[in-house]
Formats: sequence, C-alpha cells, structure tokens
Amino acid sequence: MESIVSSLERDGLAGANGGPVHRWIAKPTMSAYRMQYAIIADRDGRDRKGRRNDGVSMPSQDQRAEDLKDEPLYGVIHSVLRDHLERGALMDGLVLGEASVARAFQTSRIPASIALKLLHKEGLISDFDGRGYLVKGRRRSSPEPRRLDLLQAGLELPAHLAEPRRVRNRRNHIYRGVEHSVAACVVYGRFLLNESALAEHFSVSRTIAHEVLTQLERTGIAVQDRNQRWYAGPLTPADVAHHFEIRWLLEPEALRQSFPHLSKGELARRRDRVRRARASQIEPGELERIERDLHHDTLGHCPNTALLEAIARSQLVIVVIHSTFVSHQRTPELLKMLAEHRQIYDALLDGNSESAAAALEAHLRRSLRPNLELLARLEPLPDAHRPPYLVPAR
Repeated sequence: MESIVSSLERDGLAGANGGPVHRWIAKPTMSAYRMQYAIIADRDGRDRKGRRNDGVSMPSQDQRAEDLKDEPLYGVIHSVLRDHLERGALMDGLVLGEASVARAFQTSRIPASIALKLLHKEGLISDFDGRGYLVKGRRRSSPEPRRLDLLQAGLELPAHLAEPRRVRNRRNHIYRGVEHSVAACVVYGRFLLNESALAEHFSVSRTIAHEVLTQLERTGIAVQDRNQRWYAGPLTPADVAHHFEIRWLLEPEALRQSFPHLSKGELARRRDRVRRARASQIEPGELERIERDLHHDTLGHCPNTALLEAIARSQLVIVVIHSTFVSHQRTPELLKMLAEHRQIYDALLDGNSESAAAALEAHLRRSLRPNLELLARLEPLPDAHRPPYLVPAR
C-alpha cells in the first residue's frame, strides 16, 4: 500500500499531510514549474508574489519573512548574511567559511559557497590568508581573524529556520538544498544517495529522508533500483541533448503564450541586468539569476501550467548545473549567451513575440554544443563540494 501511495505522490496526485498521523490526501496537480524553481529576491519593482511595490506599498516584515522561504537556499543565506553585515551585527574579523555557514544554516557547502562569493563580490566581506572570508572591520587596519560558531557570534536566523522543526516542515526545509546539491553533482558521474547519511546530515528521521528522496525521484533527479537503493546521475551527453531538445521545442511556445501578460517595465529591467553583467567576472548566483529571469520568470506567465511542468523537468538539472559550469565557462561563450538574452528581450520590448520565440529557440539550439564541450572537459568533483550523503558509484 505504501508503495502505491508513494507512486501517487511521485506523480503529484497525492501528498502526505505531515501531521502526527501520516495520512495521504489526493490533491490537484501542482505546477512543478513553481515547485522546482524558487524566485530570487527581485529588486526590479515587484515582490515575489508579482505585486507592484514601486515605493507605494512595500512588503511588510512578515511578508518579507514569508518571501524568504521561497528563495533558493543560497539566496536565503546571502540575504540573511547581507542583512547582518549591513547592520554591523557581526563582530569585526569573524571568519565566514563554507563549513561554518553550512553548519549554521543546516545545508551543504555548495549554496554556502555561492552566497559567500556573492557577498565578497559586493564588497561586504574580504579575503585573508586563511580559509574563508572576514567580516570587514570598521577601522582601516585588518581585524584579527576570529573563528567562532556563527550562532554564538550573533547570527540570528529567520524564524522559519531557527524555530524547532516540526516533522511536517522538515522535508520542505531541507529539500531545496538537497535538490540543488544533487543536481549540481550529477554532471560528475553516478552517485548513491545514502538515506541514512542524508538523515544524519540534516538531523532528521529516516522517514523524512525517504520522503526527500521520493520527491527527487518525482522531479527526475534520482531513481530507485530493485534493491531499494537510490541513485542520481550520471548526466550523459545524450541526456543533455534530450533535455535541450525538449526545451527548444517547448519554451518558444511558452514564451508566445506569456507575451500578452508581460510588463515592459519588467522586461526592460531584466534586459538591463543582462547588460550590466560582465562575462569575465560573473558569479554562479548571478548567472543563475540571469537564466531564471528569462527561462523561469518570463516564461512563468504562460497560462498553460501543464506545458510549464513539462519544461521544468528538463530545465531543473540544466539550469542548476550552471553553478557547476560557471568556473569552466569561457568568456566568448558567456558573451554570446548574454547577447542572445538581450536579443530576446529586445524583440519582446519591440512587441514582436514571434521574433522573440525564434531567437529563444536559436539560443537553446546553439547552447547545446558548448554545454556538451563543458561536460567533456569537466574535472573531477572536489570532495569538499560533495555532500556526505552522496557516494560515488560505478
């Protein structure tokens, strides 16, 4: 019986209520497009619910806290740390390292690393001779490095992260980070997802760990073999080609259907974000933001949610692995990508949805070869970036 309802959950037709008594309820199909992609904090005049806030009615503190739950994990870490740094809430010289940040936010090192790189690029933290980054001192002289537990050093987590986790919230809390970490690793080969190690890493029960793995299976990232073991990857060249083919067939149609609902102000701000990007200095988080602007936020106005769900399954791994590929990207390829994004936005702003759709298809078709070339020359996965619940498998 459990295997049947688990299958229904994987298909999006049922869900566990998460209460003390584990009940399963039927539910209308949710848009995987909305579930799988979090929207990064939008500074272009809309809150994450799509409402205008051009100085007229800014979101309340409760609304901002609620919105923070919808950010990708590295976005949450970045937002929380940036707030502390701007307020001077962290002591001078405090060391912010991948391990200490990951431990404080109960996540893997990958989102912690992305958040720290963004903060460093913004000039809020500085390099030093040791590992990690330093909270800048208010004086000109460099502060003495202090390695302390971040929570004891004054880091205050948002309520939804700091409060004791109830069972029904734990899966949702850890899922996004696990999804991102696993998706970013599958380009390196095949991995066994150790259910016990996953539970231990996040201090959750085996039941919660199993539910997370089941959700990964539903999104197409993981599979379970006949021996009830879970595997992810490898993402082969054929897999990449198949995902891109689905995208160039479906995304142009989603763009056509989104066009009547798009705001020129939104499009102009997204185009300006692309123009400001410097290909030689782009960070993983910035690249993900630019990709999400076009392939998620712009297409997300499409009223055909079934179409968006089909697109999402092929987008998830491809978009997330830009975090992996960005350090291997070459400037000419990034310049082409940015130019193609601008071309699509220009066509949309000119009111020519067909030209925009054609440019999007051409962009996705051309992008296949560079991604395959990157896959071929990828170096082995550094052990520090492999979560302990992922074990290399043959």
